[in-house]
Parts: sequence; structure tokens; C-alpha cells
Amino acid sequence: MRKVQHSVRTLGNGLRVVVVPQPWLSRAHVALYARTGSRYEDKKTNGLSHFLEHMLYRGTPRLPTAHDVNYAVEEVGGYLYAVTQVDFGVFSVTLPPESLEPATLLFGEILLQPTFADIALEQQIVCEEILEDLDDDGRQVDADNLSRALIYPKHPLGFGIVGTQDLVRAFDEPMLRAHHARHYGARSSVLVFSGDVDAERAFSLAERAFGAMPPGRKVVATPPEHTQKKARLKMVESMASQTELRVCFRAPSEASSERPVIDVLMRLLDDGMSTRLYHRLVDDKGLLYDVSASYDGYEDDGVIDFAASCVHERTTAVTAQILALLAELGREGPSEEELAKAKRRNEWEARFMLDSVEETASFFAGGLLFDRFTLPWDRVAENARVTSEQIREVARELARPERLNVVAVGLLEEDGEGEALRALVKGYA
Repeated sequence: MRKVQHSVRTLGNGLRVVVVPQPWLSRAHVALYARTGSRYEDKKTNGLSHFLEHMLYRGTPRLPTAHDVNYAVEEVGGYLYAVTQVDFGVFSVTLPPESLEPATLLFGEILLQPTFADIALEQQIVCEEILEDLDDDGRQVDADNLSRALIYPKHPLGFGIVGTQDLVRAFDEPMLRAHHARHYGARSSVLVFSGDVDAERAFSLAERAFGAMPPGRKVVATPPEHTQKKARLKMVESMASQTELRVCFRAPSEASSERPVIDVLMRLLDDGMSTRLYHRLVDDKGLLYDVSASYDGYEDDGVIDFAASCVHERTTAVTAQILALLAELGREGPSEEELAKAKRRNEWEARFMLDSVEETASFFAGGLLFDRFTLPWDRVAENARVTSEQIREVARELARPERLNVVAVGLLEEDGEGEALRALVKGYA
């Protein structure tokens, strides 16, 4: 695959800056990645990282409203984007290359000089967002949130990202300023430029726009314990037409030596409609319309998550098939042809990544932010060395009962479906 040039420098305040020129593209991209998110919160501040994300685009002393901020960015051809994940936040602007200088300076102003205007208005907006995860009685019915709470019952990795309405309504300006100072310091952040950019010009702009960013202290996370002894199940009654199912296995971390094996394993399970998961549950068994598998990797832990929506009376059958798939890989491993296909597709996707300014920025900045920096072609080479026996070993280890957590949100107590699912999970060995 193409080996792109890249440069990394650290500013005087400790901010790491990475520049990945992609001169064959017609866009430029600048983004700040920060160590923020629900895993760094507690029961009183849960949701504050996400709320702060909303508030940062609310205005600066020079641009006092959200409309002023967005107009200024859009006037130079860019658009703002932001997202808060469990353990990091991203703020970015994608723009025409000729607008890189004004947009970068504006980007720095927005992130470093927030006025936190219109808090009450934004609280109302975020409370509306929170309702998406609740039923008519105000109960949590989001299967992803429920699964993380089941896996990490005593750790912030089990918190929802958006928090609760009561917590959000209690957030005030002093809390926002303290959180901003803690999580948006230079030592806890990475600035990245990608696309049609010149490296020296980008580093100069980084110094001008972010050189005054306070250094702060590097934000560190507390690792979760693993005290689970047996498989866990949580069922939540919901009047929806289908059951939302999550079959989750506690997995190695993003920084683990087993990470390349996880990469390949996920491609064997779910990388198109010919791979094991979709073929078995949809094409072969006809149990549902759609199913997926994903890996959430943290710096000190991980989760492999099978997600499915199915009619209520097939919930146990779908769960059993997912468990059987992982068990089969643990016993037999993939065929040589299957393994070779997964590796080819891994390399192709890495090549395709370099045609996206956003995906390229995420790869390079994420590695720096969590001190596991690698290069795309080195990652491809590591994955290419994965063997069938390694797949078997990791699959067997993943399939242990003390790693299994199942969440089902639907009408399961009718016709004995809930009882059948309980028996399946309780008897899993």
C-alpha cells in the first residue's frame, strides 16, 4: 500500500501535532482529539463531557452566538463536526485547502475561548437527546447503554455518554470551565492536519492557533477490574415490535498484543454478507433481517459486541447461533481461504482509508492520543502475520462464561422466551 509522508512535533506547551499530507485529495482537515468522555467522569458529572462538547460551539468573545460561530466557519468553506465517545472527544473542521489558515485560527479561537453562552438553552436540547434512549415511562431501553452498565457495573466505562436529565440540568458554568481546563489541556490532546496540506505551514498554524493552549496535566484513566465469575443476563421489557439484542464478550484492550488477532477475527465474523455472522443468521437460518459485530477497544480493556434486532420469539435462537459461531472458531479456526480473504480485505480497507481525510486523521491522532502510535502499513503487516491457530486461541479465550454479557430489550416473558433465554445464558459453559 502507499506509504504516505507524515510528521509529528510537540509544541512548547506539550501539544502533539501530527500532519499527514494527502496532496491527491481536494480537501483539508484539522481536528483536535482530547482525552475526555464518560470514562473520566463520576456519578455527579456523568454527561458533562458530552454537554461541554455542545457548549464549545456556542460562542466566543468575538463570535458571541452559535450562529456567529457556524457562519464564520461556513463562510470559509468549512463545516464543524464534534462527537464525544466513551474515552475521547473529537472536534474538527473540513474545508477547502485555500481556507486552511483562517479556518485553523478560527478553530483555535472556538476551542480555547468558549464563553459558555446559553447554558439553559443547550440543556433543553441535550435533554431532548437523552429522551431518545428512554421509553414512555422514562426507563433506559437503549441496548448499548444497558450492555455497558451490565459489563462494567462499578466502573465509569458502564456510564452512558449523555448522562441523565437531572444531571444535565445541574451543570453550570463553573463546572464547565473546570472540565474544560482539565480535559482540554495540551498534554491531554492531539492536533492533526490531513488532506491537501503543507507540513511546515500546518505546524506554523498549529503554533499560532494552539500555542497558547494551557499545558494542563495528562488525564489518566482508572483501569476496570474483571471480577465477573459467570455469564450475565439483563432483560428489559419493551413494547417495541422487535427485541434489541446485544451479546457481548469482554475482550483484550486496544493496546494488547492480541489486537491484530482481534482485527482479523472481526473480519471473519462480520465484513460483508458472505462472512460468518450474516451468512449464518440471515442467509442460512433466516432468523432476522440484520445483524452486526463490532469491537470497542479501550486503552486497558475491550468489548466484542454482537448486535441484532429480531422478533421476540427468536431471541434465544439468535443468541444460541451467535454463541455457536464463536465456539466453532475456537474449535476449528478459519479455513486458509477464509483467512486469506480477510487479510486481503484488511489491506484494501487500509488503502481506502488514505482517500478519506477524516479516517486518516482518526488513525494517526488516535494512536498518539493513547500512546500506541503505529503506521497503517505496519498495522497491515501485523495483521497479515495472524495465523489460524491464533484465531482459535483468542476465540476460545473470548468464549469463556465469565466474559459473556447478554442484554435483551423486548417482550420476552410471553410464550416462555424469557425463560428459555435465561436457561441458555445460565447454562453457558
